[in-house]
Amino acid sequence: MKYFKKLLGDRIYLSPRSIEDLEKFTEWMNDFEVTDYTGRSGQIMSLEGERKHLEQNYNPEATFSIITLDGDKLIGTVGLERINYTHRTATLGIFIGDKDYLSKGYGTEAIRLLLDYGFNYMNLHSVKLELMSFNERALKCYKKCGFKETGRIRENRFINGNYYDTITMDILESEFTESYIRNKNIQK
Repeated sequence: MKYFKKLLGDRIYLSPRSIEDLEKFTEWMNDFEVTDYTGRSGQIMSLEGERKHLEQNYNPEATFSIITLDGDKLIGTVGLERINYTHRTATLGIFIGDKDYLSKGYGTEAIRLLLDYGFNYMNLHSVKLELMSFNERALKCYKKCGFKETGRIRENRFINGNYYDTITMDILESEFTESYIRNKNIQK
């Protein structure tokens, strides 16, 4: 698979997501260790089902694969979804599917690259997200990236026999002041 270094970071780069990675995404979407954190564990994902999901949730402006600089290895996906250009808002979606890369800062780097792109190139004002209350690893990552908790929907998600709260968070462009994209020509 050929990847393209659209957004270059320190250890990873973000490449436009390709349908050619369908089998890898389908493998990840059938792994409880991945899907419990995305809320998709209650679904069986076939190749055709994942193809349909990828096509329906594809935004050519801001849907990326996360690729390691060392070895060009696909480790996950990140994107801005539900972009509203009138209100300048979007929703962040991310997961690291390769378990060898969890809890090592790759998700944080991917989010920072995407936020830099969203705020400084797409002219967004606010990016929001949702996560389940048991996902402490993601909560720590989002706070590290500058997201702030904006609310909680109680017992909103049912996973493995239990109900969990959904936490909502957001970050405003004024709260994001760093530059993370290493291949920019114009620096702030």
